[in-house]
Amino acid sequence: MPIHASATDVRRQISLVLSAWGMPDDLVATTAEAMVETDLMGVDSHGISMLMQYDAKYREGRLKLTARPETENRTAVIARVNAGANLGHPVSVHGINLAVEMAKAAGVGVVSVHNSHHFGAAGYYARLAAEQGLIGIVMSSARGITVVPTRAATPVLGTNPMAFAIPAGHNRPFVLDMATSTVAVGRVKVYSFNEKPLPAGWVADGRGNPVTDATRAFAILMSGRSGRDVVDDGGGLTPIGGTPDLSSHKGYGLGVLAHLLGGALSGSNFSPLDIPNEGPTDPENIGHFFMALDPAAFRSPDDFANDVDNVIDILHETQPADPDKPVLVAGEPEDAIRAQRLVDGIPIPDALASQLKDVCGRANIEYVLKPIEG
Repeated sequence: MPIHASATDVRRQISLVLSAWGMPDDLVATTAEAMVETDLMGVDSHGISMLMQYDAKYREGRLKLTARPETENRTAVIARVNAGANLGHPVSVHGINLAVEMAKAAGVGVVSVHNSHHFGAAGYYARLAAEQGLIGIVMSSARGITVVPTRAATPVLGTNPMAFAIPAGHNRPFVLDMATSTVAVGRVKVYSFNEKPLPAGWVADGRGNPVTDATRAFAILMSGRSGRDVVDDGGGLTPIGGTPDLSSHKGYGLGVLAHLLGGALSGSNFSPLDIPNEGPTDPENIGHFFMALDPAAFRSPDDFANDVDNVIDILHETQPADPDKPVLVAGEPEDAIRAQRLVDGIPIPDALASQLKDVCGRANIEYVLKPIEG
């Protein structure tokens, strides 16, 4: 039966795995915290469920888990950082905090990261800036070749996420965290774990027809992520909008933008060009983009926060179409889920538990996830 595990146990399980792989304790703590917070906020696709993919990369020799972020060049407001082929979480916490440090001194800070791997949820890092009173902007390239451009039959882009976090006063920060595809690959993975059919429009086959069987859809996406020919001679995730009639060109354009800032600016890989030529142990060289803006460089921070509150308050006061579903702003659903999961626990479906036990077995460590006590 599926269980709900405490955040403490989930953090411990992730930490045990990463430590067994040889990651230093401080980097383990940073990575585990990012992954647990992601699960707490309901982004189940990017938290502990990523351990299976990280395990595969570790065993392929792609990850350099002892590497620390190395700043290669820096001015007063920009820096380029080498992740050293480690997981993306440590360098991303370093990157956004470095951007915040520069912004506090000069009004703006921009950090470009290369030679990284998957970093989890972009919104986690944008939130770190907002918690310090600054605006955070995060974008990233992606490894997978999963998103079908508007008018195309085969995937070319990744899910290429972007996130924006803006501090408020009496309200929680506005946090917009999104893939530039209709959904993330991991969301399809979660549906397959739970044996739920996909909503029509998330994934299309090579003829543009919707794929609602989650297992088949995930197979299409996984073949694209590895650079092999996709099943069904094409298909993949749709850009935001889903179809040309519903303006999928907007999601397509945002996806290209996220890659250009996250990948091209940092000198990172573009998967369709680089995956066919890489060796079996080569790092994935994913790129990230972090920007922090200090409202104090523009005006009184209190006045800015008051204006942000006014916008959020008016949105909250807007008459809802369904009285039982009030109008929310970005970030609030995640905040609500986090509060609930701190009490009720993080869901661990049976299929996920089985795969996590396999990871633990290969690492020769204890599987510690159990139902939350209450």
